[in-house]
Amino acid sequence: IAFCRGRIVRVPKGPLIRVLGTEVVIPCSVSDYDGPSEQNFDWEFSRETDFVRIVSTWDSTFTSEEYQKRVGHGDIKLRRSSNDAVELVIRNIQPTDQGRYKCSTPSTDATVQGNYDAEVQVKVISDGLSLSGSKARSSMSLRLSEGDSFKLRCSAVTTSPEHIHLHVTWQIKSGSVWRDILSLTHEGKFQPGPGYEERYRNGDIRLDTGANDTYLLSVSQASPTDGGAYRCLVSEWVRGADSSWQKIQEKSVEIASVAIQRTDVVISTSNVSVTERDSLDLTCNITTDRSGIFQTEVMWYFSASPDDTLSDAQVLLSMDRDSIVSDSILISLSHVDRNSYRLLVRDVDVEDSGYYFCQAGVWVPLHNGSWHKVVERTSAPVSVVVTALEPDYEVFLNASKTPKFSDDPTELNCRITNAQDTEANIRFTVSWYYRQRLRSDDVVTEELLAMMDADWTLQLGDRNRERTQNGEIIFFKKAADTFSLRIQWTSESDRGDYFCVISAWSRHRNNTWVKSKDVTSAPVSIFWATQDYTLTVEAVKLKPFFVAGHTFEMTCKVSSQNIKTPRYSVLITAEKPLADQSNPNGTTRIISLNQDSVVRLEDWTDQTRVDGVVLEKVQENEFRYRMYQTQISDAGLYRCVVTAWSPGGGGMWREAVNGLSNPIQIDFQTSG
Repeated sequence: IAFCRGRIVRVPKGPLIRVLGTEVVIPCSVSDYDGPSEQNFDWEFSRETDFVRIVSTWDSTFTSEEYQKRVGHGDIKLRRSSNDAVELVIRNIQPTDQGRYKCSTPSTDATVQGNYDAEVQVKVISDGLSLSGSKARSSMSLRLSEGDSFKLRCSAVTTSPEHIHLHVTWQIKSGSVWRDILSLTHEGKFQPGPGYEERYRNGDIRLDTGANDTYLLSVSQASPTDGGAYRCLVSEWVRGADSSWQKIQEKSVEIASVAIQRTDVVISTSNVSVTERDSLDLTCNITTDRSGIFQTEVMWYFSASPDDTLSDAQVLLSMDRDSIVSDSILISLSHVDRNSYRLLVRDVDVEDSGYYFCQAGVWVPLHNGSWHKVVERTSAPVSVVVTALEPDYEVFLNASKTPKFSDDPTELNCRITNAQDTEANIRFTVSWYYRQRLRSDDVVTEELLAMMDADWTLQLGDRNRERTQNGEIIFFKKAADTFSLRIQWTSESDRGDYFCVISAWSRHRNNTWVKSKDVTSAPVSIFWATQDYTLTVEAVKLKPFFVAGHTFEMTCKVSSQNIKTPRYSVLITAEKPLADQSNPNGTTRIISLNQDSVVRLEDWTDQTRVDGVVLEKVQENEFRYRMYQTQISDAGLYRCVVTAWSPGGGGMWREAVNGLSNPIQIDFQTSG
């Protein structure tokens, strides 16, 4: 028998104690059954012996005449909670509803096993719970100041003959929602509501029981969020036959409407602009409806950012509740009237620009003669902009040296003109910029060449940093009012627009320098037209006919265009017949003459004729090559390879263009 399985129908273990006039919900479930997953249920009621049919999930004709009206009006109904469970709901239960309730499930099993119904006893008791608030018939109204304390009372009495436990909860209504503040549960435990845990631990929220079944809510350090309607919510709980707690009734009564006047701290002026050396005047106003004795402490703060916390901000000045002000030379704090405090900053500087805010704390006396801070508030920050006393000046940029060719020098002078109000506390620095010139309409961002700090330290930009460090570009101060830029050897990549920015710096009280003004010059264009280099080399054989053993002689004449003061280097090459195995590459480098007229033997390897070849400069653009005691092996095509050089930066030579002459042939078979 222990291993047999069958249908099991369950209802709560009775008796179920319920209060007259309340809604009763009796659950019923079935398990371990065969057939469809969704099961049907029938409910019946008996006061003594016979059962009367109440309602069914599957048979609309199941309800007896006695219950048809209540079922039709919805006062009694079935509420399905799952496929295998329903709830019988009885609204406004009456003494006549006391008795036994039976839940049955029609069989869908292949074999009849288990139980198909279950019964529970319901006991209806009278309503013995009564609540009351203040002595007045309606809820009272309280108007308090922020930081005050208040107490509210609620009385809850039950006369039920059963062993009833009360659960008392104080709630506040903000908007349309009631929120729990603090509860004394039916198990005798204190339970703070969400958001009230810390205040409960600090003792600012308390719930005490008193005589005559009263429950006292005490609130200290009231804040604006404590404003709203307050009610006392009380429920009755009993232990069921299974020792679990069951809530059988709940009532509430509104006790009071509480308004909390917020204490605000506001700086009377919004955003402020003041000129350097003037005075900054700000007033901190405290808004409160507190009428009793109180004293205020005030502290002014300064911060560079509106988002800084008090710990990050700088304390300017403070006044305690006894009106004692901390010392300061340029800043003063005065008590204008009961709720206004004035901050005066004399001889302001640009570094005084930032965000100012004040913090105020309100203190009230206690019965023992001590003082207690009831509220502390910080104002929103006020933006203060101190405008520097700008000097008046203009900037003129001109080029004292402009290049006409590559490697020519460039010199630009950036001059301060029409300077006024440039007192001893003003100094000037320069920044140099370059912008590439484009033929299209593309926008080119300017590039920083160099800039000076307030202490005249030169900071180099990325462009031409190495050239500047090598001395190819020089930044210097030519005169008291003139800054200069010199490019020793201007290259084509330097062509473009140049402009300078003169910055004025003001010295502040702490001897630091702060930039007060920038003036930008008109751009100066550095540009010269460039044409392609051309180089022409003509080779001429001086003796048209000769035989082996005679001297071979040829000249190379060079002409060039668009090259500044060119010099030439010459290389003599020979292209031997393919049958000549001495040089499988075909071309032999014989002798060269560089741009400084230094001669060098290249691939000439005939040790018996070391002095057998000569290359010399006849004129600036003419060179002569001789080869003595020619041999049959010297046959081939001879050329002049010429390179044109122009003067580069730092005394160096820069390669401009290469040229190749026409070939001159030595052929002993056809020579006379």
